[in-house]
Amino acid sequence: MNRSTLSLAGAVVALAVLTGAASMTGGDDSHAATAGSSSRLPVQRSTLLCPEPSTSEFADTTYTSFTPTGSGTSGGKATLVPATTKPTALKPLTSTGKPVTSGTDKSDSPALIGTADGAVAPGWSVSQTTVVSDGPGRGLLGTSCVAPDSEFWFPGASTQDGRQDYVHLVNPDDTPAVVDIDLYSKDGQLKGSTGDGITVPAKSSKPVLLSTLIADKVQDLTVHVVARSGRVGAAVQATDNAAGTDWLSAAAQPAGDLVMPGIPADATDVRLITYVPGSDDADLTLKLATPSGSITPAGNETLHVKSGMTTSVDLGDLTRGDAGSLIIGSSSSHDPVPVVAGLRITRGKGSDQEIAFLPATAPIDRQASIADNRSKGSTLALTATGKDVSVKITSSAGSTAGTSVSKTVTVKAGTTVSTAPPQPSGLKGAYAVTVQRLSGGQLYASRMLALPLDGVPMFTIQPMPDDQGLVEVPQAADDLRVLEP
Repeated sequence: MNRSTLSLAGAVVALAVLTGAASMTGGDDSHAATAGSSSRLPVQRSTLLCPEPSTSEFADTTYTSFTPTGSGTSGGKATLVPATTKPTALKPLTSTGKPVTSGTDKSDSPALIGTADGAVAPGWSVSQTTVVSDGPGRGLLGTSCVAPDSEFWFPGASTQDGRQDYVHLVNPDDTPAVVDIDLYSKDGQLKGSTGDGITVPAKSSKPVLLSTLIADKVQDLTVHVVARSGRVGAAVQATDNAAGTDWLSAAAQPAGDLVMPGIPADATDVRLITYVPGSDDADLTLKLATPSGSITPAGNETLHVKSGMTTSVDLGDLTRGDAGSLIIGSSSSHDPVPVVAGLRITRGKGSDQEIAFLPATAPIDRQASIADNRSKGSTLALTATGKDVSVKITSSAGSTAGTSVSKTVTVKAGTTVSTAPPQPSGLKGAYAVTVQRLSGGQLYASRMLALPLDGVPMFTIQPMPDDQGLVEVPQAADDLRVLEP
């Protein structure tokens, strides 16, 4: 055998490149790893996938790409290309701390496949914002483009009359992906589904209309997307003929404790949709984290969710003038049972109403960014659990002009802080917002963008989970030795 030596530095870089995502744990004040165990380094490459924006002739879509200033390596570029055989790249991002924007008003705009490397890879985010000014799908659709994965949960979809919900699947790789779509109602998994074995060709996308998978007219569905081979990005586009349209982002993975941060103060109706994927029923507690503390919603203190079934409850005008966040916990009567959950939120009434969706959101361990913010209309919601949390909010330079600005706030445990981001001085164009958790308990965040049009309170809410911009790599006292035959 020949014996060769691989330096520790080389092993660290190789692992960072291959992993492309960080291993994070929330609620820990120290971000430095214990000596001799592991350390965190910036990722060297990131991939994000954006679904087809809209087929409406009245749609206008903006893509905003951003990476916060950080400790990434020098150089690098982030590029978005259509998921087609002959892609033409959108405007690239080549530096940190300032967003770039691109737009389209075409009804046949394709899905996008994005890659970033070098300094712009750690914490890279892309916002896709679409205004549909007229027609049955009129409304504001917003989503953060997602990293490819093998599993997604979407509580809150529907096949009822007046709804058209599409699961959008995007495959970034050079080989086909095979995907299963399972649907669960209040009666359990729906039979006769044709959602098994859906092939998504290499470097392409496929929208799947849920009503073509089942004949049932179901108000509240939980959609489970699983890639049996390959990997995909997934999002659900929901259109309600009477109440507007928006994207359902994937919910946080099943857990016994969940947070949905950022229910608007003027919400006229809030509907909670939950699902238990395991074999045990769940008994849940519900609390609303308001600016002054946590309260129990009258008449909705607890919720029983049967295994394998979707359970929904209408919470009405839950916030009643104060923005808040819904916190789901496990009953003390038995061990915690993992659940998935999401909210359908309505603002306005009658013909002047609009819907948005807010899934249970993973906590921010280090930081998270949202790329597309305008001079007016952005509201951050910050919720702390366990302990008070110190938070730094940074608004970037504008895409055309402006100077970055920051402020620090304290979020008391069990409360929600609803605040407009600090306005960059001399702002022109869009700007990005980065939320950094400095110390304390667990932090959850979302951003609401409101762009009212012709009396309709158009809005969209994007959850802000940790950006996974660091990868955890093992430390070693000596060089790593690799045996070769």
